[in-house]
Amino acid sequence: MAGEQRVDLYWLPLGAGGHSVKWNGRVYEAIAARVEGRPARRLFHAALEVAVDGVSYVIEQAPEPDLRGERRGVVAEGPVGARWAGRFRLFRYEVRLWEGGSIPDVAEAVGGPVRLASPPDLARRVLKAVPRVPTPVWGRDELGAGEMWNSNAVISWTLRMAGADVAAIEPPDGGRAPGWRAGVVVAEREARSGIR
Repeated sequence: MAGEQRVDLYWLPLGAGGHSVKWNGRVYEAIAARVEGRPARRLFHAALEVAVDGVSYVIEQAPEPDLRGERRGVVAEGPVGARWAGRFRLFRYEVRLWEGGSIPDVAEAVGGPVRLASPPDLARRVLKAVPRVPTPVWGRDELGAGEMWNSNAVISWTLRMAGADVAAIEPPDGGRAPGWRAGVVVAEREARSGIR
């Protein structure tokens, strides 16, 4: 329908659909909780579904499964773990702006879609922002944001650059979304410096 716009945020438990990521996430959170002197919490990975004029798009950062990214609407890629490792597909991530795409583990999303309050044209601004997302090394803090860059950073950066109220967004059930703050910090820095 012409004029329809929506931005839905999905919180996926880290490792939904995969045992290795789930196990590594639990180990990471156990160590982080101990270092920070707090209880361990559930970890979440954010993804977006955006609709504009009846066409839906999935926005997500994920591992690069093959060299046919155009089928998944890949608009950016970056290295995982170390810049040099990014020469190998196994150590690369992709950022998808996937028209008509799907979020692989959407059935496991906690709380279903969270419809974000839409300032005028938020959905269009989200779509415009995605191809400009920074692509530093995943799992590192190359941009000096105080937290590692990852899938949550990509989503929070995109939403903040589009004008969404990211301060009001939190993962469900007292969980954590590592990297979320990194995306917000980098986007606010870019907004202050006039980068768009």
